[in-house]
Amino acid sequence: MTSFAPSSGEPVGRLLGWLGLRSPRDGDPQQATEPGGVRDLARLARRDMVDAIGAFLIDNDLEVTPANLIFAHSAFSGKNPRLARQITARTGNGGVTQKWLDELTEEAADSSAQAELERLMARLETNLDAFQAQSKTAHEHAVDYGTELEQHVSDLEQLQKTGQIVSNLADLAKTMLERTRKAEEEMRKSEEEAKSLRRSLERAKRDAEIDYLTGLPNRRAFEELLELQYREAQMAMEPLSVAFCDIDNFKAINDAHGHEAGDRVLKTIADTLSQISDDQCHVARHGGEEFVMLFRGKNPAAAAERLDQAREHLAARRLINRKTDEPFGQITFSGGVADIFGFGDARAALKAADDALYRAKQNGRNRIEVAGAD
Repeated sequence: MTSFAPSSGEPVGRLLGWLGLRSPRDGDPQQATEPGGVRDLARLARRDMVDAIGAFLIDNDLEVTPANLIFAHSAFSGKNPRLARQITARTGNGGVTQKWLDELTEEAADSSAQAELERLMARLETNLDAFQAQSKTAHEHAVDYGTELEQHVSDLEQLQKTGQIVSNLADLAKTMLERTRKAEEEMRKSEEEAKSLRRSLERAKRDAEIDYLTGLPNRRAFEELLELQYREAQMAMEPLSVAFCDIDNFKAINDAHGHEAGDRVLKTIADTLSQISDDQCHVARHGGEEFVMLFRGKNPAAAAERLDQAREHLAARRLINRKTDEPFGQITFSGGVADIFGFGDARAALKAADDALYRAKQNGRNRIEVAGAD
């Protein structure tokens, strides 16, 4: 298997250009000024992307399948910068293999299934709201109707000389009253069932926002919290910082000790980060070996200092694989911190924190970098 050389004629060279790590098409300074303007540049960019995708598949001995093409397009088109960095890192550490691609594709499918589940839950909740409102209204109407009908029956029974017709009417009214009471009871049961279903739905919704492995909030829950904290901090004019954390050399841990041991390492780091979490500091598992934190009332420097204390505490520990009694060695993580209000919006700040995390990895790992700092 061949690796990508970081030259302007190779796919990774173009990929690094899209990541902002080098200027696009080095060695060709006249490229942007050739006749044809924007249309020629757009055509050239499409050709470059097709070349990069083709070379990526051929150089790594990958099949030309729809899944692989979609995967490569996400990375080389700039649509998924994190995936592009994963490919770059993987090229120099074990190479890109079909098995590795399949694992990432499976993770993406799980995320898609989660999104579909959330969509169905939202739709069910909307329908449930309508059903509960209708049940409550029908129940109230049935109670009112039954009360009035009961009064009519009482009035009719008090008449002494109304003849057989009135007696028959009284009997009919009694029958209608019994049926009304029965309908009222059924509507009451339906209303109770709707309330029970809503409680179950709320429990399922809470479960859908918790990461099953670490017990931390998941990415979906964090994004909702981010929107809330962003609005509140903006109104209160308080600092708000976000941080991304990623376990260093996590693949090596899984390869050496197995995925079960890797899961225990994930839990350990989740516990370490949870120790600094409080009402002003929130931590969630963003996916894979990556965690995200939100610091309310702290600027990036203060947030980085607090996160760095957790990093030092973890790095000082010496963890043992209890099943094999083999040491894990030093377990560390790298982090990137950004000021939420220092960028155009919350999404831009998240990307800045992710870029700072990538810089921490490049600068030797086991460190915290602040976005925008020299």
